[in-house]
Amino acid sequence: MSQTRKSSGTAKKKILIIDDHPMMREGLAQLVENQPDLAVCGEAGDAHEGLAKINALKPDLVIADITLPGKNGLELIKDIQAMHRGLSVLIISMHDESLYAERVLRAGGRGYIMKQEGGKKLMEAIRQVLNGQIYVSEKMSAKILEIFSGGRPQATASPLESLTDREFEVFQLIGKGLSTVQMAQQLHVSPKTIEVHRANIKGKLKLKTAPELLRYAVRWLESGTSS
Repeated sequence: MSQTRKSSGTAKKKILIIDDHPMMREGLAQLVENQPDLAVCGEAGDAHEGLAKINALKPDLVIADITLPGKNGLELIKDIQAMHRGLSVLIISMHDESLYAERVLRAGGRGYIMKQEGGKKLMEAIRQVLNGQIYVSEKMSAKILEIFSGGRPQATASPLESLTDREFEVFQLIGKGLSTVQMAQQLHVSPKTIEVHRANIKGKLKLKTAPELLRYAVRWLESGTSS
């Protein structure tokens, strides 16, 4: 970490990075530390550690991945807003924003940027969120405006958009090949609850069997991680 310099009497904005990949955290930290008005106050590898660091370090902004061990970014945003209302969260992810960005904003996040974007775009997103604005891509911004103005016909929406955040989380874990018991342990719920979610997902996606659901989830996950 670079030594903090006092410049024009203004304190640097403190940023906490939550990502389970150490190399990703290091890269983000270097980008942030190169800015004269920003500083990384801490890093965390999962949601639980992240919440503890927020309590201890009082950051101005949290940058978090959407996919975290034990608890995904959507649940983390909700926890942050429950415990630290008003704290800005910017999600950075390799997953396409078309499904996630709207969910992130609904959960209380202030922005969504894909990891494929360069450092210049990331700094733009960070400063926009720190200034109290929302950050998404221009394409996504137009879509969200259309959604909230009621202009999008429901028929054009992806079936996955009908899933609740928890159902969407279960859907992702199905795509990763986790068993019902493994999902229950990871999400801290009963196997019966997972089966209820699984049944609801099949109904919403109009799939009849568990193998159909598994194939659908695997294909979706592969398309998301390769984009």
